[in-house]
Amino acid sequence: MALDPLAAVADLEARGLTIDPSESALVAVYLDVASQAVREAAGVPISETTSTVTLEGEHGQWLRLPGLPVSSVATVELDGEAVTDWRLRSGMLWRAAGWTNCDGPSEVEVTYTHGLLVVQSDIVDLVCRMVAAALTAYRSLETGEALSADKVVTSERIGDYAVTFANDGRVTEMDLPQYWRERLAARFGGGISSARSR
Repeated sequence: MALDPLAAVADLEARGLTIDPSESALVAVYLDVASQAVREAAGVPISETTSTVTLEGEHGQWLRLPGLPVSSVATVELDGEAVTDWRLRSGMLWRAAGWTNCDGPSEVEVTYTHGLLVVQSDIVDLVCRMVAAALTAYRSLETGEALSADKVVTSERIGDYAVTFANDGRVTEMDLPQYWRERLAARFGGGISSARSR
């Protein structure tokens, strides 16, 4: 099941962006793409969802679940066998018997609900700014050039006209700068690489 975008048209309008009815489908695409880019950088879905993850059982009694915050755990299986002797504490599962078998590494499958019920305002604002930049580029040219690489002017001279463009590696308005990627990964802890959302 696909997750809803992290921001909505109402959020764009609250920030002063007027959406023409003819742009509704385009804006929906931009909201979805920007949300996916932010989720990828965070390494987690951000908004609340139910996922099934397969993790390697760690030595010891604690097993950290990705995608904080964790609100509930529905099922836990250790090497295909259901286990119920665990407790959820601070986004981690605790089990007195630990998470490995005596014959080596184990596989732990967990189905749980995690993420934010209400997406925080700075995340909504980030998605809105990405969409506004993409929409501005779209509106600026009717020839399709708006879909080409973003060109940021770093210097310009008038006599014998010259212009220099930045090459920061960005391809579109939907590419997050490295500092935002680092900030999101640090904030959300990254990493649901083997998750299946239900």
